Amino acid sequence: MPRCIVLGRFQPFHFGHAGLVHAAVEHAKGDEVVVAIGSAQAGWEADNPWTAEERQAMIEGWATEQGVKLTVVQVEDINDPPNWVEHATKAHGTGTLVTSDGPTMDLYRAAGWDVHEVALSERETLEGWRVRQTVRMLSTVMDDEASRTVLAPSVPPAVIEWLIEADAMFRCSTFETGVHAG
Repeated sequence: MPRCIVLGRFQPFHFGHAGLVHAAVEHAKGDEVVVAIGSAQAGWEADNPWTAEERQAMIEGWATEQGVKLTVVQVEDINDPPNWVEHATKAHGTGTLVTSDGPTMDLYRAAGWDVHEVALSERETLEGWRVRQTVRMLSTVMDDEASRTVLAPSVPPAVIEWLIEADAMFRCSTFETGVHAG
């Protein structure tokens, strides 16, 4: 079995992402799991409040807490879907894509990739924009215990602690809001 790749923006890393990584670990059967952070050039904006380095720290903190061995790479956007897979492959290598995202699945399958589809779960709770809106609301509360309690259903404890310790929630309160992309 070749390496398994999980691709996402991870803004922030939440339980939906954790489920994908666990599915990749199971599917890889001991082979390498690569988490590829997309939109690596983005940060400090409404849909992408955290930098690639910050998202990597969230993911690595979670992986350490879970005892999950993985490699994290960063992939900058090129805004060119027909050439995306070739571009991203330079960063994450070849293998099996593990995803629940239909458009990404279609791109990789069209490029001849093996794709392992994972069913979405708790989509109403685990959409990135919903999690960011919750973080935005909590950024005005300034109560760490309240943040832990409110984020607990959607964000792993290690990521919540990273957000608190890095004082990274405030960033979401600095942007105009609306419904943003996943």
